[in-house]
Amino acid sequence: QGFRTTRPVLFRTPTVMYEDESIYKIIPPEVMPVQKPPMYRSQHRGTVPPSSSTFGLAQTSRPGVTNMQGDSDAPKGSNHVYKKPKATFGPAPGSTRTDPGQILLKGSKAPQVESLGAVRQKHPEQLQPSALKHKVKPPVPGSTEKPIMNLVTAKDFITANAVENILAAPKKVTRDAKDYLHKADYGKVPGYLQRIKADINEEYEFIRAMQEQEVAQQGNMRCLSEDERGAMIEGLKARWEHVNTDYQSSTHITKLDTVGKVRRKEQYESTLAQIEKDIEKLNRKYIFVDNDMYGGDMMMG
Repeated sequence: QGFRTTRPVLFRTPTVMYEDESIYKIIPPEVMPVQKPPMYRSQHRGTVPPSSSTFGLAQTSRPGVTNMQGDSDAPKGSNHVYKKPKATFGPAPGSTRTDPGQILLKGSKAPQVESLGAVRQKHPEQLQPSALKHKVKPPVPGSTEKPIMNLVTAKDFITANAVENILAAPKKVTRDAKDYLHKADYGKVPGYLQRIKADINEEYEFIRAMQEQEVAQQGNMRCLSEDERGAMIEGLKARWEHVNTDYQSSTHITKLDTVGKVRRKEQYESTLAQIEKDIEKLNRKYIFVDNDMYGGDMMMG
């Protein structure tokens, strides 16, 4: 009762399909060779182009089409036959590849220059100068030539030169020489500068007239005269000197320990800067003032 029975394992063998045995199959049948039909050969010539073809007509004197009638013979009337290598399908693969062994060497395309010795042997006339330069200096004396010696003169060259210069006649001035000191416009302002100056003055007068016209249209505005402008500038300069004197008298104070000292210093600096701005404004050429604002009189500080 304590043992368990196991189920037997079944193994399947592969089944092989065998043909039915026959006594007629003992001897194999004879293999009959396959007979090929004869090779097809066209009755038309292969060098004749197809009928009504335009293929291969470049660089020829033929018409636009060839073999219009389908003739089997070669076309007549033209000796220009389009037959060129690599004209249809191009060069053969790999034929245009460069040869690594045949590289372009330095100087292979340029002609070699012959050496000096080779030129002397083959073409000595090329080394001859085409023209000889004229000698400026005399040749160097030879070793056999002896110089002339013991030549003495009694002439006083200093006295002779002085006498020649004293007795020499003055040089005559030719008529062609120009005397610039006796010109008609010598020492005068050129005419073109006077014309330019006149044009500038006319422009200034035109601008001044336009400004005066605008002032007249505005009403009580008038242009400040030169005397009034100069008087105002002088008054501002005097005021600047007075304020600057007071400011310089307090510059030795380096310690600004009170609020009054700081404010006084700032007031001096702002007053000097404002006076400088006013002087710069008064340096303009045209200044307009309102008569109603100052009652007709200029007020200067």
